[in-house]
Amino acid sequence: MRKTTQALSITLALFLTCSNVLAKDCAKQEKVEIYAHPSLMNADATEVKDADYVYRIGGKVLKQKNRLGFTNKDNTYVNAFSKDLLNTMSVRKGDRDFNIKMPISRAELAFMLSQGLNMKNVGVNKNYTDITNSYWASEEIKTATAADVMIGYPDKTFKPDQAITKAEVFATVAKLIDVKYVNDSSAPVLNGKTIENIPTWAYGCTKEVVASGLIDNLPDEKTLLEAPYLSRHQVATLISELRLKYNGQLIGDAFKGAGTPVAVKVKMLDRIDAKHSNIGDVFQAKTTQEVNVGDQTFPAGSIVYGKVVTVQRPGLGHHPGSITVKFTKIKNGDCTVEFPKEMTSATADCLKNPNIFARILGLPFTAAARTVGVAGRSVGQVVNISANGLEEYGDRLSDTFVETFTGHLGRGVASFGNSFVTLGKGVYGIIKTAISGTFGIIYEIGDELVYTIVPSVSNSAALNPNEELTIIF
Repeated sequence: MRKTTQALSITLALFLTCSNVLAKDCAKQEKVEIYAHPSLMNADATEVKDADYVYRIGGKVLKQKNRLGFTNKDNTYVNAFSKDLLNTMSVRKGDRDFNIKMPISRAELAFMLSQGLNMKNVGVNKNYTDITNSYWASEEIKTATAADVMIGYPDKTFKPDQAITKAEVFATVAKLIDVKYVNDSSAPVLNGKTIENIPTWAYGCTKEVVASGLIDNLPDEKTLLEAPYLSRHQVATLISELRLKYNGQLIGDAFKGAGTPVAVKVKMLDRIDAKHSNIGDVFQAKTTQEVNVGDQTFPAGSIVYGKVVTVQRPGLGHHPGSITVKFTKIKNGDCTVEFPKEMTSATADCLKNPNIFARILGLPFTAAARTVGVAGRSVGQVVNISANGLEEYGDRLSDTFVETFTGHLGRGVASFGNSFVTLGKGVYGIIKTAISGTFGIIYEIGDELVYTIVPSVSNSAALNPNEELTIIF
């Protein structure tokens, strides 16, 4: 017998695993559309699956990790380059328990440098006694060591699974850049705080990395400052920043000919927002400047296509919600080029709101749709609670007769008592959902009125017509 709460636990566990593991077989769970179901009493969650998506209704919301936010848009995201790099590495390793918060190993750093920076194999490949040709990162280790970006040990080992210290990561990155810094005997400092666990030999390279600005946006600043190791997530973000700021300027033959990041400036043609959009919605924008993508030149006015990847509806616990989008391709006439899967940077340069006339015209339609949506989902929740409750109630009564007439009167009495507990829980759940649904309808109508009068309240979770964006990959 499955209870709603059990289903919720499984659903949330799968979702949390997907956010952290980033494996291919979790891709389906990542496409989650969380519908508004405001509740005064934290209503249980239900889910509906189809061939492509998982829709969750009500319950606790766990935010997705490893998304790249638009500058000036706190709740609008694109899938981050660092996420793709971590995903590629976890799949290559075949590690189903891959944890992005674990310290990065030497092999993983070689993989991230080689893959993330498009390194070329130059020089002579070096052989190590603990690296076989079948090792998951053998080619990347050969690439990184042939370029002298990383080195092995005197005993001809590479020690691929050994965690690499924070100081060693900074020393490796410092080899690739040429940034001026104050070279004195003081300990390196970031944002006025001393970076701990840095030996004196690594003071200079750490200060150069700090001066470069590469670690300004790394996640978990406390760990960055205090721990002896960087996490996989932190290093993936560092490589993403290195790619964005210094690609084309990196030192060494392995990077010659590397292109600079491509910046595509566009103006939105459609409205995409957490309140009204759905997973899979396709939108368009047009370029405002000429841009070269995939060896093709696209003039200003070329059409850029995108689609909605995830939606978290606005609600009491997560207002104004959030939305993740993906830019898929650029087209001019018969010429079409696909964009990379992930973006390195995304900025909203010029913010706009739909005009008041358009908002007023749209109000009755969205308000009516939201009312019907909340009411329908509340009824569905009541049906789900009733079905689960009746199933459990019948099981308890069955246990009562079986246990009593097999000589276990005490257990039979207990099961009979539990049947009334089940009945009470079901009634409570129905009442709670009814109150939740009623309140949800009031909330939705009020929220639509707020959006109509003060649209800037929800602008952080929206891309509006005529807004100008810069996307970099």
